[in-house]
Amino acid sequence: LFRGGLSLHPDRGLAGAPKRSTLIFYGGLCLLTDVTPLILVTNDDGVRSPGLAAAAEALAGLGDLLIVAPREQQTSTGRSYRREFTTAVSEEWIEVAGRRTLAFAVDGTPAQTVLLGLLQIAPRTPALVVAGINYGENLGTGVTISGTIGACLEAAASQVLGLAVSVETALEHHYQPVATVDFTIAKRWTRHFAARLLAHGLPSGVDILKVDVPASATWETPWRLTRLSRQRYYQPVVRSGNPVNEKAIVGYYIGVDHATLEPDSDIYAFTVERVVSVTPLTGDLTAPVSLSDLAARLR
Repeated sequence: LFRGGLSLHPDRGLAGAPKRSTLIFYGGLCLLTDVTPLILVTNDDGVRSPGLAAAAEALAGLGDLLIVAPREQQTSTGRSYRREFTTAVSEEWIEVAGRRTLAFAVDGTPAQTVLLGLLQIAPRTPALVVAGINYGENLGTGVTISGTIGACLEAAASQVLGLAVSVETALEHHYQPVATVDFTIAKRWTRHFAARLLAHGLPSGVDILKVDVPASATWETPWRLTRLSRQRYYQPVVRSGNPVNEKAIVGYYIGVDHATLEPDSDIYAFTVERVVSVTPLTGDLTAPVSLSDLAARLR
Protein backbone atom coordinates (compact mmCIF):
# COMPACT_ATOMS: atom_id res chain seq x y z
CA LEU A 1 0.00 0.00 0.00
CA PHE A 2 2.85 2.40 0.75
CA ARG A 3 4.37 4.30 -2.14
CA GLY A 4 7.60 4.65 -0.22
CA GLY A 5 8.91 5.67 3.16
CA LEU A 6 11.88 7.64 4.42
CA SER A 7 13.14 7.33 7.98
CA LEU A 8 15.43 10.16 9.03
CA HIS A 9 17.83 9.82 11.96
CA PRO A 10 19.54 12.67 13.81
CA ASP A 11 23.26 12.83 14.45
CA ARG A 12 24.26 11.24 17.73
CA GLY A 13 24.53 13.59 20.68
CA LEU A 14 22.61 16.58 19.24
CA ALA A 15 21.14 18.35 22.24
CA GLY A 16 17.46 19.09 22.11
CA ALA A 17 16.78 17.14 18.92
CA PRO A 18 14.12 14.44 18.65
CA LYS A 19 15.48 10.90 18.87
CA ARG A 20 13.78 9.91 15.63
CA SER A 21 11.30 11.25 13.12
CA THR A 22 9.60 9.51 10.24
CA LEU A 23 8.28 10.74 6.91
CA ILE A 24 5.85 8.28 5.25
CA PHE A 25 3.92 8.51 1.99
CA TYR A 26 0.63 6.75 1.39
CA GLY A 27 -1.43 7.10 -1.76
CA GLY A 28 0.43 10.25 -2.73
CA LEU A 29 -0.26 11.89 0.61
CA CYS A 30 2.38 12.89 3.14
CA LEU A 31 1.65 11.30 6.52
CA LEU A 32 3.59 12.91 9.36
CA THR A 33 3.82 12.10 13.05
CA ASP A 34 2.48 14.43 15.75
CA VAL A 35 5.28 13.98 18.26
CA THR A 36 8.03 15.96 16.56
CA PRO A 37 8.24 19.48 15.11
CA LEU A 38 7.12 19.97 11.53
CA ILE A 39 9.71 21.71 9.34
CA LEU A 40 8.64 23.08 5.97
CA VAL A 41 11.61 23.10 3.59
CA THR A 42 11.48 25.37 0.56
CA ASN A 43 13.65 27.54 -1.69
CA ASP A 44 13.57 29.91 -4.66
CA ASP A 45 15.83 27.93 -6.99
CA GLY A 46 13.19 25.32 -7.75
CA VAL A 47 12.34 21.84 -6.57
CA ARG A 48 15.19 20.25 -8.55
CA SER A 49 17.88 22.42 -7.01
CA PRO A 50 20.70 20.50 -5.29
CA GLY A 51 20.56 23.17 -2.58
CA LEU A 52 17.05 22.09 -1.59
CA ALA A 53 18.14 18.47 -1.25
CA ALA A 54 21.17 19.63 0.76
CA ALA A 55 18.91 21.52 3.17
CA ALA A 56 16.64 18.50 3.61
CA GLU A 57 19.65 16.29 4.27
CA ALA A 58 20.99 18.76 6.83
CA LEU A 59 17.64 18.85 8.67
CA ALA A 60 17.15 15.08 8.80
CA GLY A 61 16.18 13.97 12.27
CA LEU A 62 15.33 17.40 13.66
CA GLY A 63 11.65 16.92 12.94
CA ASP A 64 9.12 15.88 10.33
CA LEU A 65 10.21 17.30 6.99
CA LEU A 66 7.69 18.60 4.47
CA ILE A 67 9.41 19.65 1.24
CA VAL A 68 7.39 22.18 -0.73
CA ALA A 69 9.18 24.20 -3.40
CA PRO A 70 8.50 26.17 -6.59
CA ARG A 71 8.29 24.01 -9.68
CA GLU A 72 10.59 26.35 -11.63
CA GLN A 73 13.41 28.81 -10.93
CA GLN A 74 12.06 31.77 -8.92
CA THR A 75 15.20 33.68 -7.97
CA SER A 76 14.71 37.43 -7.32
CA THR A 77 10.94 37.22 -6.92
CA GLY A 78 11.00 38.52 -3.33
CA ARG A 79 7.69 38.09 -1.54
CA SER A 80 5.72 38.67 -4.72
CA TYR A 81 2.51 36.88 -5.77
CA ARG A 82 1.90 35.89 -9.37
CA ARG A 83 -1.57 36.85 -10.63
CA GLU A 84 -1.93 33.59 -12.58
CA PHE A 85 -1.30 31.48 -9.47
CA THR A 86 -3.48 28.35 -9.77
CA THR A 87 -2.70 26.57 -6.46
CA ALA A 88 -1.81 23.51 -8.55
CA VAL A 89 0.46 21.09 -6.69
CA SER A 90 2.29 18.12 -8.15
CA GLU A 91 4.48 15.37 -6.71
CA GLU A 92 8.18 15.42 -7.55
CA TRP A 93 10.63 12.76 -6.47
CA ILE A 94 14.03 14.16 -5.60
CA GLU A 95 17.17 12.54 -4.23
CA VAL A 96 18.07 13.36 -0.64
CA ALA A 97 21.17 11.69 0.80
CA GLY A 98 20.90 8.98 -1.84
CA ARG A 99 17.25 8.28 -1.11
CA ARG A 100 14.30 8.89 -3.42
CA THR A 101 12.20 11.43 -1.54
CA LEU A 102 8.81 12.98 -2.21
CA ALA A 103 8.55 16.75 -2.58
CA PHE A 104 5.60 18.91 -3.55
CA ALA A 105 6.07 21.32 -6.47
CA VAL A 106 4.01 24.50 -6.67
CA ASP A 107 3.51 26.59 -9.79
CA GLY A 108 4.13 29.88 -8.03
CA THR A 109 6.64 32.13 -6.32
CA PRO A 110 8.41 31.14 -3.10
CA ALA A 111 5.95 33.22 -1.09
CA GLN A 112 2.99 31.54 -2.78
CA THR A 113 4.67 28.18 -2.27
CA VAL A 114 4.97 28.77 1.47
CA LEU A 115 1.41 30.11 1.62
CA LEU A 116 0.04 27.02 -0.09
CA GLY A 117 2.24 24.79 2.03
CA LEU A 118 0.87 26.33 5.22
CA LEU A 119 -2.78 26.48 4.16
CA GLN A 120 -3.26 23.34 2.06
CA ILE A 121 -0.41 20.85 2.31
CA ALA A 122 0.87 20.90 5.88
CA PRO A 123 -1.18 18.71 8.28
CA ARG A 124 -0.42 21.11 11.13
CA THR A 125 1.33 24.42 11.64
CA PRO A 126 5.08 24.08 11.08
CA ALA A 127 7.44 25.01 13.87
CA LEU A 128 9.92 26.33 11.32
CA VAL A 129 10.23 27.22 7.66
CA VAL A 130 13.72 26.71 6.22
CA ALA A 131 14.46 28.37 2.86
CA GLY A 132 17.59 27.29 0.99
CA ILE A 133 20.22 26.35 0.63
CA ASN A 134 20.31 29.26 -1.79
CA TYR A 135 22.77 29.72 -4.64
CA GLY A 136 24.26 33.14 -3.93
CA GLU A 137 24.62 35.23 -0.79
CA ASN A 138 21.82 37.61 0.26
CA LEU A 139 23.33 40.75 1.76
CA GLY A 140 22.55 44.42 2.34
CA THR A 141 19.54 46.37 1.16
CA GLY A 142 18.81 43.94 -1.67
CA VAL A 143 17.57 41.15 0.57
CA THR A 144 13.92 41.98 -0.11
CA ILE A 145 14.56 41.06 -3.75
CA SER A 146 15.47 37.53 -2.70
CA GLY A 147 12.89 34.79 -3.08
CA THR A 148 14.67 32.96 -0.26
CA ILE A 149 13.99 35.87 2.10
CA GLY A 150 10.53 36.30 0.57
CA ALA A 151 9.63 32.74 1.54
CA CYS A 152 10.57 33.45 5.15
CA LEU A 153 8.71 36.76 5.14
CA GLU A 154 5.60 34.86 4.05
CA ALA A 155 6.14 32.44 6.92
CA ALA A 156 6.55 35.35 9.33
CA ALA A 157 3.19 36.76 8.20
CA SER A 158 1.66 33.54 9.56
CA GLN A 159 3.70 33.72 12.78
CA VAL A 160 6.04 30.90 11.74
CA LEU A 161 9.76 31.31 12.32
CA GLY A 162 12.00 31.38 9.25
CA LEU A 163 15.58 30.33 8.60
CA ALA A 164 17.07 31.56 5.31
CA VAL A 165 20.41 29.99 4.38
CA SER A 166 22.55 31.03 1.42
CA VAL A 167 26.01 30.06 0.23
CA GLU A 168 28.35 32.17 -1.87
CA THR A 169 28.47 31.10 -5.52
CA ALA A 170 29.57 32.60 -8.80
CA LEU A 171 27.03 34.99 -10.28
CA GLU A 172 26.41 32.73 -13.27
CA HIS A 173 25.04 30.06 -10.95
CA HIS A 174 22.42 32.28 -9.30
CA TYR A 175 19.86 31.39 -11.94
CA GLN A 176 21.40 28.11 -13.08
CA PRO A 177 22.17 25.90 -10.07
CA VAL A 178 24.89 23.31 -10.62
CA ALA A 179 25.72 20.15 -8.72
CA THR A 180 29.39 21.13 -8.30
CA VAL A 181 28.70 23.60 -5.48
CA ASP A 182 29.95 22.28 -2.13
CA PHE A 183 27.21 22.56 0.49
CA THR A 184 29.14 20.83 3.28
CA ILE A 185 29.65 23.86 5.53
CA ALA A 186 26.30 25.42 4.66
CA LYS A 187 24.60 22.16 5.69
CA ARG A 188 26.41 22.27 8.99
CA TRP A 189 25.07 25.74 9.81
CA THR A 190 21.61 24.94 8.46
CA ARG A 191 21.35 22.11 10.96
CA HIS A 192 22.96 24.07 13.78
CA PHE A 193 20.67 27.09 13.59
CA ALA A 194 17.55 25.05 12.85
CA ALA A 195 18.19 23.02 15.99
CA ARG A 196 18.65 26.19 18.03
CA LEU A 197 15.48 27.79 16.69
CA LEU A 198 13.47 24.65 17.38
CA ALA A 199 14.85 24.42 20.92
CA HIS A 200 14.84 28.09 21.92
CA GLY A 201 12.84 30.07 19.37
CA LEU A 202 13.71 33.71 18.66
CA PRO A 203 13.30 36.83 20.79
CA SER A 204 10.15 38.90 20.41
CA GLY A 205 10.43 41.08 17.33
CA VAL A 206 12.72 38.68 15.45
CA ASP A 207 10.98 36.63 12.76
CA ILE A 208 13.81 35.37 10.55
CA LEU A 209 17.42 34.32 10.90
CA LYS A 210 19.39 35.06 7.73
CA VAL A 211 22.57 33.00 7.37
CA ASP A 212 25.17 33.66 4.67
CA VAL A 213 28.08 31.25 4.25
CA PRO A 214 31.25 32.30 2.36
CA ALA A 215 32.55 29.86 -0.24
CA SER A 216 35.86 29.85 1.63
CA ALA A 217 34.27 28.76 4.93
CA THR A 218 35.69 25.67 6.64
CA TRP A 219 34.76 23.73 9.77
CA GLU A 220 36.84 26.24 11.74
CA THR A 221 35.16 29.35 10.30
CA PRO A 222 33.19 31.11 13.06
CA TRP A 223 29.87 32.89 12.80
CA ARG A 224 28.86 36.23 14.21
CA LEU A 225 25.68 38.24 14.56
CA THR A 226 25.36 41.15 12.15
CA ARG A 227 22.88 43.76 11.12
CA LEU A 228 21.66 44.45 7.62
CA SER A 229 23.97 46.85 5.82
CA ARG A 230 22.51 50.03 4.38
CA GLN A 231 24.54 49.44 1.22
CA ARG A 232 23.63 47.66 -1.96
CA TYR A 233 25.69 44.51 -2.44
CA TYR A 234 24.54 43.68 -5.96
CA GLN A 235 24.81 46.76 -8.17
CA PRO A 236 22.22 46.81 -10.98
CA VAL A 237 23.19 47.44 -14.58
CA VAL A 238 21.06 47.62 -17.72
CA ARG A 239 22.55 45.75 -20.67
CA SER A 240 20.86 47.30 -23.66
CA GLY A 241 21.92 49.65 -26.43
CA ASN A 242 18.59 51.45 -26.78
CA PRO A 243 16.30 51.51 -23.74
CA VAL A 244 13.33 52.72 -25.83
CA ASN A 245 13.18 50.30 -28.73
CA GLU A 246 15.04 47.29 -27.38
CA LYS A 247 14.20 44.91 -24.59
CA ALA A 248 16.45 45.85 -21.69
CA ILE A 249 18.20 43.15 -19.70
CA VAL A 250 18.89 44.13 -16.11
CA GLY A 251 21.95 42.41 -14.71
CA TYR A 252 24.10 43.03 -11.66
CA TYR A 253 27.61 42.86 -10.29
CA ILE A 254 29.04 42.87 -6.78
CA GLY A 255 30.11 46.35 -5.71
CA VAL A 256 30.95 47.34 -2.14
CA ASP A 257 32.01 50.79 -0.87
CA HIS A 258 34.45 49.69 1.81
CA ALA A 259 35.13 53.29 2.88
CA THR A 260 31.60 53.64 4.27
CA LEU A 261 30.90 49.98 5.08
CA GLU A 262 29.53 49.43 8.59
CA PRO A 263 31.80 47.13 10.66
CA ASP A 264 28.79 45.48 12.32
CA SER A 265 27.05 44.73 9.02
CA ASP A 266 26.43 41.52 7.13
CA ILE A 267 28.42 42.74 4.13
CA TYR A 268 31.46 43.55 6.30
CA ALA A 269 31.39 40.19 8.09
CA PHE A 270 31.00 38.35 4.80
CA THR A 271 33.43 40.25 2.55
CA VAL A 272 36.07 41.53 4.98
CA GLU A 273 36.16 39.05 7.87
CA ARG A 274 35.00 36.12 5.72
CA VAL A 275 32.97 34.66 8.57
CA VAL A 276 29.45 33.24 8.51
CA SER A 277 27.06 36.18 8.80
CA VAL A 278 23.92 35.66 10.91
CA THR A 279 21.39 38.48 10.70
CA PRO A 280 18.13 38.68 12.66
CA LEU A 281 15.33 40.09 10.51
CA THR A 282 11.80 41.23 11.25
CA GLY A 283 8.67 41.39 9.18
CA ASP A 284 7.84 44.70 10.91
CA LEU A 285 8.98 47.34 8.44
CA THR A 286 8.16 50.22 10.79
CA ALA A 287 11.11 52.60 11.06
CA PRO A 288 12.74 52.49 14.53
CA VAL A 289 12.07 56.14 15.39
CA SER A 290 10.06 58.00 17.97
CA LEU A 291 6.59 58.32 16.50
CA SER A 292 5.85 61.36 18.65
CA ASP A 293 8.99 63.13 17.39
CA LEU A 294 8.12 62.24 13.82
CA ALA A 295 4.53 63.44 14.32
CA ALA A 296 5.85 66.78 15.57
CA ARG A 297 8.06 67.10 12.50
CA LEU A 298 5.17 66.38 10.16
CA ARG A 299 2.64 68.75 11.74
